[in-house]
Amino acid sequence: MSDGALSQDEIDALLAGVDSSALGSPSAASAAVSGGSEDERRAMQGFLSGTVDAQSSNLSMMTGKDVSFRGPNVVAMTRDDLLGMLPDMVTAVKADFNSGFPGEHGFIFPEETAKAIASLMNKEENITLDEMAMSVLGEVVSQIVGSQITALTDKTGNKSISSISPEAANVPKAVAALPGGTFMCATYQLTLGDGRSHQVWEVYGPQVSSDISRALGGASSPPPSAGQSFAGMDMGAMPGLGAAPNMGMQGMGAMPGMMPQNMAMGMPMNAASVQPVQFSSLIPQPTAQEQGNIGLIMDVFMEMTVELGRTRKLIKEILGMGEGTIIELDKLAGEPVDILVNHKLIAKGEVVVIDENFGVRVTEIVSPMERMNDMG
Repeated sequence: MSDGALSQDEIDALLAGVDSSALGSPSAASAAVSGGSEDERRAMQGFLSGTVDAQSSNLSMMTGKDVSFRGPNVVAMTRDDLLGMLPDMVTAVKADFNSGFPGEHGFIFPEETAKAIASLMNKEENITLDEMAMSVLGEVVSQIVGSQITALTDKTGNKSISSISPEAANVPKAVAALPGGTFMCATYQLTLGDGRSHQVWEVYGPQVSSDISRALGGASSPPPSAGQSFAGMDMGAMPGLGAAPNMGMQGMGAMPGMMPQNMAMGMPMNAASVQPVQFSSLIPQPTAQEQGNIGLIMDVFMEMTVELGRTRKLIKEILGMGEGTIIELDKLAGEPVDILVNHKLIAKGEVVVIDENFGVRVTEIVSPMERMNDMG
Protein backbone atom coordinates (compact mmCIF):
# COMPACT_ATOMS: atom_id res chain seq x y z
CA MET A 1 0.00 0.00 0.00
CA SER A 2 1.29 3.46 -0.85
CA ASP A 3 2.11 5.80 2.04
CA GLY A 4 0.69 8.75 0.03
CA ALA A 5 4.09 10.18 -0.94
CA LEU A 6 4.74 11.01 -4.60
CA SER A 7 7.47 9.13 -6.43
CA GLN A 8 10.21 11.05 -8.27
CA ASP A 9 8.66 10.06 -11.61
CA GLU A 10 5.31 11.47 -10.51
CA ILE A 11 6.93 14.71 -9.32
CA ASP A 12 8.77 15.10 -12.65
CA ALA A 13 5.57 14.40 -14.56
CA LEU A 14 3.64 17.02 -12.59
CA LEU A 15 6.36 19.62 -13.19
CA ALA A 16 6.31 18.85 -16.92
CA GLY A 17 2.52 19.06 -17.13
CA VAL A 18 2.10 15.33 -17.82
CA ASP A 19 -0.76 13.27 -16.36
CA SER A 20 0.95 11.05 -13.79
CA SER A 21 -1.72 8.39 -14.30
CA ALA A 22 -0.26 7.81 -17.76
CA LEU A 23 3.19 6.92 -16.42
CA GLY A 24 4.07 3.37 -17.28
CA SER A 25 0.83 2.89 -19.18
CA PRO A 26 1.42 0.91 -22.40
CA SER A 27 -1.54 2.65 -24.04
CA ALA A 28 -0.33 6.19 -23.27
CA ALA A 29 1.71 6.52 -26.44
CA SER A 30 -0.98 4.98 -28.64
CA ALA A 31 -3.59 7.34 -27.24
CA ALA A 32 -1.55 10.38 -28.35
CA VAL A 33 -1.68 11.92 -31.78
CA SER A 34 0.23 9.69 -34.14
CA GLY A 35 2.51 10.83 -36.94
CA GLY A 36 5.93 10.39 -38.43
CA SER A 37 5.60 8.50 -41.72
CA GLU A 38 8.75 7.37 -43.54
CA ASP A 39 8.09 9.85 -46.37
CA GLU A 40 7.81 12.63 -43.82
CA ARG A 41 11.04 11.56 -42.10
CA ARG A 42 12.95 11.48 -45.41
CA ALA A 43 11.66 14.91 -46.40
CA MET A 44 12.76 16.44 -43.09
CA GLN A 45 16.12 14.64 -43.26
CA GLY A 46 16.80 15.98 -46.75
CA PHE A 47 15.78 19.53 -45.91
CA LEU A 48 17.76 19.80 -42.64
CA SER A 49 20.85 18.17 -44.18
CA GLY A 50 20.90 20.97 -46.74
CA THR A 51 21.11 23.66 -44.02
CA VAL A 52 24.02 22.40 -41.89
CA ASP A 53 26.78 24.08 -43.92
CA ALA A 54 25.12 27.48 -43.48
CA GLN A 55 24.62 26.75 -39.77
CA SER A 56 28.32 25.87 -39.34
CA SER A 57 29.34 29.11 -41.05
CA ASN A 58 26.97 31.22 -38.94
CA LEU A 59 28.09 29.66 -35.66
CA SER A 60 31.76 30.04 -36.61
CA MET A 61 31.25 33.77 -37.20
CA MET A 62 29.34 34.18 -33.93
CA THR A 63 31.89 32.35 -31.76
CA GLY A 64 35.13 33.18 -33.58
CA LYS A 65 36.00 29.47 -33.60
CA ASP A 66 35.93 26.74 -36.25
CA VAL A 67 32.50 25.32 -35.42
CA SER A 68 31.17 22.24 -37.18
CA PHE A 69 27.43 21.48 -37.20
CA ARG A 70 26.92 18.05 -38.77
CA GLY A 71 24.07 15.62 -39.36
CA PRO A 72 21.30 15.35 -38.74
CA ASN A 73 19.84 11.94 -38.07
CA VAL A 74 16.05 12.41 -38.16
CA VAL A 75 13.91 9.86 -36.32
CA ALA A 76 10.23 9.71 -35.35
CA MET A 77 9.98 9.23 -31.58
CA THR A 78 7.88 9.90 -28.50
CA ARG A 79 8.60 11.94 -25.38
CA ASP A 80 9.73 8.86 -23.44
CA ASP A 81 12.10 7.86 -26.27
CA LEU A 82 13.84 11.25 -26.20
CA LEU A 83 13.96 11.51 -22.40
CA GLY A 84 15.84 8.21 -22.37
CA MET A 85 18.60 9.79 -24.51
CA LEU A 86 18.98 13.07 -22.58
CA PRO A 87 21.26 13.83 -19.61
CA ASP A 88 19.63 14.76 -16.30
CA MET A 89 20.02 18.53 -16.83
CA VAL A 90 19.37 20.19 -20.19
CA THR A 91 18.96 23.66 -21.65
CA ALA A 92 15.67 23.69 -23.57
CA VAL A 93 15.12 26.50 -26.08
CA LYS A 94 11.53 26.97 -27.24
CA ALA A 95 11.30 28.40 -30.78
CA ASP A 96 7.76 27.61 -31.96
CA PHE A 97 6.68 28.62 -35.46
CA ASN A 98 3.82 31.13 -35.24
CA SER A 99 2.95 31.47 -38.93
CA GLY A 100 3.56 29.65 -42.20
CA PHE A 101 3.79 26.23 -40.52
CA PRO A 102 2.56 27.05 -37.00
CA GLY A 103 3.26 24.62 -34.17
CA GLU A 104 5.77 23.29 -31.64
CA HIS A 105 9.50 23.53 -32.35
CA GLY A 106 12.62 23.77 -30.21
CA PHE A 107 16.18 22.70 -29.40
CA ILE A 108 17.62 20.68 -26.51
CA PHE A 109 21.26 21.18 -25.40
CA PRO A 110 22.99 19.17 -22.67
CA GLU A 111 23.89 21.50 -19.80
CA GLU A 112 27.64 21.18 -20.46
CA THR A 113 27.15 21.95 -24.17
CA ALA A 114 25.11 25.04 -23.29
CA LYS A 115 27.90 26.24 -20.98
CA ALA A 116 30.53 25.65 -23.69
CA ILE A 117 28.55 27.68 -26.27
CA ALA A 118 27.88 30.54 -23.82
CA SER A 119 31.56 30.60 -22.81
CA LEU A 120 32.66 30.95 -26.43
CA MET A 121 30.12 33.68 -27.13
CA ASN A 122 30.95 35.69 -23.99
CA LYS A 123 34.72 34.97 -24.06
CA GLU A 124 34.42 33.89 -20.43
CA GLU A 125 35.63 30.74 -18.65
CA ASN A 126 33.65 28.75 -16.06
CA ILE A 127 30.41 30.47 -17.02
CA THR A 128 27.17 29.91 -15.13
CA LEU A 129 23.88 29.51 -16.96
CA ASP A 130 22.34 32.74 -15.70
CA GLU A 131 19.93 35.08 -17.46
CA MET A 132 22.68 36.50 -19.65
CA ALA A 133 23.81 33.01 -20.76
CA MET A 134 20.20 32.08 -21.56
CA SER A 135 19.94 35.21 -23.70
CA VAL A 136 23.10 34.19 -25.58
CA LEU A 137 21.75 30.69 -26.27
CA GLY A 138 18.48 32.21 -27.42
CA GLU A 139 20.42 34.32 -29.93
CA VAL A 140 22.28 31.23 -31.20
CA VAL A 141 19.00 29.40 -31.79
CA SER A 142 17.55 32.54 -33.40
CA GLN A 143 20.36 32.45 -35.98
CA ILE A 144 19.82 28.74 -36.65
CA VAL A 145 16.05 29.12 -37.04
CA GLY A 146 16.52 32.19 -39.24
CA SER A 147 18.63 30.17 -41.67
CA GLN A 148 16.03 27.40 -41.70
CA ILE A 149 13.21 29.86 -42.40
CA THR A 150 15.16 31.37 -45.31
CA ALA A 151 15.74 27.90 -46.78
CA LEU A 152 12.09 26.90 -46.27
CA THR A 153 10.92 30.09 -47.95
CA ASP A 154 13.14 29.38 -50.97
CA LYS A 155 12.00 25.76 -51.28
CA THR A 156 8.27 26.16 -50.60
CA GLY A 157 7.55 29.71 -51.77
CA ASN A 158 5.77 30.36 -48.45
CA LYS A 159 6.84 33.88 -47.44
CA SER A 160 4.77 34.01 -44.25
CA ILE A 161 7.00 31.68 -42.19
CA SER A 162 8.10 33.13 -38.84
CA SER A 163 8.86 31.96 -35.31
CA ILE A 164 8.63 33.36 -31.80
CA SER A 165 11.69 34.84 -30.10
CA PRO A 166 13.55 31.82 -28.63
CA GLU A 167 13.02 31.26 -24.90
CA ALA A 168 15.82 29.33 -23.13
CA ALA A 169 15.72 27.65 -19.72
CA ASN A 170 18.10 25.29 -17.92
CA VAL A 171 15.91 22.60 -16.35
CA PRO A 172 15.77 18.91 -15.38
CA LYS A 173 15.03 16.88 -18.50
CA ALA A 174 11.59 15.80 -17.26
CA VAL A 175 10.52 19.46 -17.09
CA ALA A 176 11.56 20.24 -20.68
CA ALA A 177 8.53 21.08 -22.82
CA LEU A 178 8.27 18.42 -25.55
CA PRO A 179 5.52 17.71 -28.10
CA GLY A 180 2.98 15.01 -27.42
CA GLY A 181 2.45 11.87 -29.49
CA THR A 182 4.97 10.90 -32.16
CA PHE A 183 7.13 13.79 -33.35
CA MET A 184 10.25 14.28 -35.49
CA CYS A 185 13.58 14.61 -33.69
CA ALA A 186 16.81 15.59 -35.47
CA THR A 187 20.11 14.72 -33.74
CA TYR A 188 23.13 16.87 -34.67
CA GLN A 189 26.83 16.49 -33.88
CA LEU A 190 28.36 19.83 -32.81
CA THR A 191 32.10 20.50 -32.44
CA LEU A 192 33.25 23.82 -30.99
CA GLY A 193 36.91 23.77 -32.00
CA ASP A 194 37.94 21.89 -28.85
CA GLY A 195 37.99 18.44 -30.48
CA ARG A 196 34.98 17.28 -28.49
CA SER A 197 31.69 16.27 -30.09
CA HIS A 198 28.45 17.49 -28.53
CA GLN A 199 24.96 16.19 -29.29
CA VAL A 200 22.15 18.66 -29.95
CA TRP A 201 18.51 17.70 -30.50
CA GLU A 202 15.93 19.60 -32.52
CA VAL A 203 12.26 18.65 -32.18
CA TYR A 204 9.31 19.37 -34.48
CA GLY A 205 5.72 18.88 -33.34
CA PRO A 206 3.64 16.37 -35.36
CA GLN A 207 1.65 19.06 -37.16
CA VAL A 208 4.72 21.17 -38.00
CA SER A 209 6.73 18.31 -39.50
CA SER A 210 3.68 17.07 -41.42
CA ASP A 211 2.98 20.51 -42.90
CA ILE A 212 6.63 21.15 -43.79
CA SER A 213 7.17 17.75 -45.40
CA ARG A 214 3.96 18.12 -47.42
CA ALA A 215 5.08 21.55 -48.63
CA LEU A 216 8.46 20.06 -49.59
CA GLY A 217 6.68 17.31 -51.54
CA GLY A 218 7.85 14.55 -49.23
CA ALA A 219 4.49 13.41 -47.86
CA SER A 220 1.30 12.25 -49.47
CA SER A 221 -1.65 14.62 -49.55
CA PRO A 222 -4.49 14.11 -47.05
CA PRO A 223 -7.11 11.53 -48.10
CA PRO A 224 -9.91 13.06 -50.22
CA SER A 225 -13.10 14.05 -48.51
CA ALA A 226 -16.35 12.19 -49.10
CA GLY A 227 -17.50 14.89 -51.53
CA GLN A 228 -14.29 14.62 -53.55
CA SER A 229 -14.50 10.84 -53.80
CA PHE A 230 -18.13 11.02 -54.92
CA ALA A 231 -17.37 13.67 -57.53
CA GLY A 232 -14.72 11.46 -59.12
CA MET A 233 -17.04 8.48 -59.68
CA ASP A 234 -18.33 7.40 -63.09
CA MET A 235 -21.99 8.43 -62.95
CA GLY A 236 -22.95 5.82 -65.52
CA ALA A 237 -21.67 3.10 -63.20
CA MET A 238 -23.78 4.21 -60.25
CA PRO A 239 -26.56 1.78 -59.35
CA GLY A 240 -29.87 2.92 -60.76
CA LEU A 241 -28.43 5.52 -63.09
CA GLY A 242 -26.91 3.26 -65.74
CA ALA A 243 -30.15 1.24 -65.81
CA ALA A 244 -32.23 4.28 -66.69
CA PRO A 245 -30.99 5.45 -70.11
CA ASN A 246 -34.19 7.39 -70.78
CA MET A 247 -33.71 9.63 -67.73
CA GLY A 248 -33.79 13.26 -68.88
CA MET A 249 -31.06 15.74 -68.18
CA GLN A 250 -33.59 17.83 -66.27
CA GLY A 251 -33.95 14.97 -63.85
CA MET A 252 -30.18 14.77 -63.44
CA GLY A 253 -29.98 18.50 -62.82
CA ALA A 254 -32.51 18.14 -60.03
CA MET A 255 -30.19 15.83 -58.08
CA PRO A 256 -28.26 18.14 -55.73
CA GLY A 257 -24.47 17.76 -55.78
CA MET A 258 -24.45 15.14 -58.58
CA MET A 259 -23.59 16.66 -62.02
CA PRO A 260 -23.99 19.88 -63.98
CA GLN A 261 -27.09 19.90 -66.22
CA ASN A 262 -25.03 20.19 -69.44
CA MET A 263 -22.84 17.07 -68.71
CA ALA A 264 -23.52 13.86 -70.66
CA MET A 265 -24.70 10.74 -68.83
CA GLY A 266 -21.97 8.31 -67.80
CA MET A 267 -19.11 10.79 -68.30
CA PRO A 268 -16.65 10.62 -65.36
CA MET A 269 -16.17 13.89 -63.51
CA ASN A 270 -12.68 15.03 -62.49
CA ALA A 271 -12.27 15.68 -58.78
CA ALA A 272 -11.58 19.28 -57.91
CA SER A 273 -8.20 20.07 -56.39
CA VAL A 274 -8.93 21.41 -52.91
CA GLN A 275 -6.13 23.05 -50.91
CA PRO A 276 -6.17 24.90 -47.57
CA VAL A 277 -6.06 28.67 -47.78
CA GLN A 278 -2.70 30.22 -46.78
CA PHE A 279 -3.02 33.69 -45.27
CA SER A 280 0.04 35.91 -45.26
CA SER A 281 1.34 37.26 -41.96
CA LEU A 282 0.32 40.78 -40.96
CA ILE A 283 3.82 41.31 -39.54
CA PRO A 284 6.26 42.39 -42.27
CA GLN A 285 8.79 39.65 -43.02
CA PRO A 286 12.04 40.27 -44.97
CA THR A 287 12.19 38.43 -48.28
CA ALA A 288 15.18 36.31 -49.28
CA GLN A 289 16.30 39.11 -51.63
CA GLU A 290 16.10 41.69 -48.82
CA GLN A 291 18.08 39.46 -46.48
CA GLY A 292 20.78 39.13 -49.11
CA ASN A 293 20.93 42.88 -49.83
CA ILE A 294 21.27 43.84 -46.16
CA GLY A 295 24.79 42.38 -46.22
CA LEU A 296 25.87 45.40 -48.28
CA ILE A 297 25.40 47.76 -45.31
CA MET A 298 26.61 45.53 -42.47
CA ASP A 299 29.74 47.66 -41.89
CA VAL A 300 27.88 51.01 -41.74
CA PHE A 301 28.18 52.78 -38.36
CA MET A 302 25.01 53.99 -36.63
CA GLU A 303 24.62 56.12 -33.51
CA MET A 304 23.29 54.19 -30.52
CA THR A 305 21.99 56.16 -27.53
CA VAL A 306 20.74 55.02 -24.13
CA GLU A 307 18.20 57.44 -22.69
CA LEU A 308 17.74 57.48 -18.92
CA GLY A 309 14.76 59.84 -19.07
CA ARG A 310 13.44 63.22 -20.18
CA THR A 311 11.88 66.35 -18.71
CA ARG A 312 10.68 69.79 -19.86
CA LYS A 313 11.94 73.02 -18.29
CA LEU A 314 11.28 76.69 -18.78
CA ILE A 315 14.16 78.78 -20.11
CA LYS A 316 14.40 80.64 -16.80
CA GLU A 317 14.73 77.31 -14.95
CA ILE A 318 17.50 76.16 -17.31
CA LEU A 319 19.36 79.46 -16.90
CA GLY A 320 19.07 79.08 -13.14
CA MET A 321 20.82 75.70 -13.06
CA GLY A 322 24.16 75.39 -11.31
CA GLU A 323 26.42 72.81 -9.73
CA GLY A 324 24.40 70.59 -7.41
CA THR A 325 21.08 71.22 -9.15
CA ILE A 326 18.90 68.07 -9.17
CA ILE A 327 16.85 67.43 -12.31
CA GLU A 328 13.84 65.16 -11.91
CA LEU A 329 13.23 62.91 -14.93
CA ASP A 330 10.03 61.29 -16.18
CA LYS A 331 11.11 57.71 -15.31
CA LEU A 332 10.73 55.90 -12.02
CA ALA A 333 13.65 54.24 -10.23
CA GLY A 334 14.21 50.76 -11.63
CA GLU A 335 12.18 51.44 -14.77
CA PRO A 336 13.82 50.20 -18.05
CA VAL A 337 15.88 52.72 -19.98
CA ASP A 338 15.30 53.36 -23.70
CA ILE A 339 17.82 52.20 -26.32
CA LEU A 340 17.72 54.27 -29.51
CA VAL A 341 19.46 53.89 -32.87
CA ASN A 342 19.60 57.13 -34.87
CA HIS A 343 17.08 58.53 -32.37
CA LYS A 344 14.56 55.71 -33.06
CA LEU A 345 13.50 53.45 -30.16
CA ILE A 346 14.48 49.81 -30.83
CA ALA A 347 14.78 48.22 -27.38
CA LYS A 348 14.59 48.65 -23.60
CA GLY A 349 17.12 47.56 -21.00
CA GLU A 350 18.50 47.86 -17.49
CA VAL A 351 21.66 49.68 -16.40
CA VAL A 352 24.55 47.48 -15.24
CA VAL A 353 28.15 48.14 -14.21
CA ILE A 354 30.96 46.31 -16.05
CA ASP A 355 34.53 46.84 -14.78
CA GLU A 356 33.67 50.31 -13.41
CA ASN A 357 31.95 51.28 -16.68
CA PHE A 358 28.22 51.63 -17.21
CA GLY A 359 26.51 49.21 -19.57
CA VAL A 360 22.97 48.24 -20.52
CA ARG A 361 21.51 44.73 -20.55
CA VAL A 362 18.79 44.42 -23.20
CA THR A 363 15.56 43.16 -21.63
CA GLU A 364 13.03 43.84 -24.41
CA ILE A 365 13.14 44.28 -28.19
CA VAL A 366 10.53 46.65 -29.58
CA SER A 367 8.23 44.82 -32.02
CA PRO A 368 8.51 45.62 -35.77
CA MET A 369 4.99 47.08 -35.72
CA GLU A 370 5.89 49.50 -32.90
CA ARG A 371 9.07 50.52 -34.73
CA MET A 372 7.08 51.19 -37.93
CA ASN A 373 4.59 53.32 -35.99
CA ASP A 374 7.45 55.26 -34.42
CA MET A 375 9.03 55.88 -37.84
CA GLY A 376 5.69 57.12 -39.16
